[in-house]
Amino acid sequence: MRLGLATAVIGGLSLATATSADATPGGPGVSGTVLSQTTFGGKDYVLRRITIPPGQGTGWHFHDGTLYGFVEHGTLSHFDSDCESDGVYQAGDHLTEPSGADHVHIGRNLGTTDVVLDVLYVLPHGAPLAEDAPNPGCDFQ
Repeated sequence: MRLGLATAVIGGLSLATATSADATPGGPGVSGTVLSQTTFGGKDYVLRRITIPPGQGTGWHFHDGTLYGFVEHGTLSHFDSDCESDGVYQAGDHLTEPSGADHVHIGRNLGTTDVVLDVLYVLPHGAPLAEDAPNPGCDFQ
């Protein structure tokens, strides 16, 4: 599935020069690089590689479109706005993040090695990659 997703995305997108882009408000060292992007049918398709160092996270946020992710390396711990774990994803796992302000979440690296994610953002044209959200009252960031 990962190969099919990557092939479809890369094959169908006009490759852009890889550019650095900050992750949604995250801890020190959290970074993202846009690998490819295009617009088709009123939607922006952005393929991005995100790296989260040990002990860091993405910050609380939501997306205006659906995200499809693949864990290249490490283990991603994912939490919802009820401060509950809604998934732990290890290398080789896929995850989907639904759209909307009612899906506030945070991704955290609770391990000892970098988490590296390949993420396909499917967003309404012109939407930001993520919308910041306040901590919903969880004891962690």
